Amino acid sequence: MDDDGIQLARDALKAIPGLDGFDAGSVAIERLGGLTNLVFRAGEYCLRIPGKGTEEYIDRGNEAVAAKEAARAGVSPEVMHFDAKTGVMLTRYIDGAVTMSPDLFKERKGSPARAGKAFYKLHRSGAKFPFRFELFSMIDDYLKILSSKTVDLPEGYHDVLAEAETVRAALNAHPLPLTACHCDPLCENFLDTGERMWVVDWEYSGMNDPMWDLGDLSVEAGFDAGQDAEMMAAYFGGTPRPDETGRMVIYKAMCDLLWTLWGLIQHANNNPVDDFMAYALNRFARCRALMADPGFAGHVKAVAAGPGR
Repeated sequence: MDDDGIQLARDALKAIPGLDGFDAGSVAIERLGGLTNLVFRAGEYCLRIPGKGTEEYIDRGNEAVAAKEAARAGVSPEVMHFDAKTGVMLTRYIDGAVTMSPDLFKERKGSPARAGKAFYKLHRSGAKFPFRFELFSMIDDYLKILSSKTVDLPEGYHDVLAEAETVRAALNAHPLPLTACHCDPLCENFLDTGERMWVVDWEYSGMNDPMWDLGDLSVEAGFDAGQDAEMMAAYFGGTPRPDETGRMVIYKAMCDLLWTLWGLIQHANNNPVDDFMAYALNRFARCRALMADPGFAGHVKAVAAGPGR
């Protein structure tokens, strides 16, 4: 990490009140991961400084409530400080936890099940998040943001969006009760101790269909059928119904449809962390491929039919 970044972290730490006995000027600081934000370890704490441009699409007030509620639910680290104006957040650092990746979800035995159990704990916690994560409204919002930027949508995006109306109708036929959801389960947002899975980063969290979280994680981690089955069995306490599996699979496609636009926003904002144009195009191609798979229509039909059909 460059000296400017270290100094930025030290300055942010010095501005946080109530850190009794903590010397922000001398503590060892380590840069951690993060696609859009700067994240650091500072002794027993984890510091998050929001990235440039995130204020366009992140509601820090919502995130502050969600992060604290998730901590109370026992699935996220304790929040020591959150400035809803700047988005600077300080949490406890989880010792002995490994930041997950697709490869680690394959290598670490039982990790899909631990993630499923963490989601179950969150979804059944009774936590209430201020934001309503509504897929199609968010697509409209992201399209509006992109309309003011010099970036083109992938060819055929609006055609696939029109096809997704069938998916919308199926999901709305038997809607699940909304629960507190993470909504952005990148692998890197999971910290695994081998016995317990912690979940961090509540920027996109909201009240949502709980199957979104499972479908989105499956996509982000590149789960195969066995990993999907392990996660779902841990979540449901047994074999899920066809409509439950169908909802999870549907959301695999829909999260790619949404995050395609998020990637284009990052590209337009010149986020240097990754090749976000390639990211967006890859996600859109994966969405189209899944929706074109012959089995996808069967999942849509099972969801439209509902439980016990």
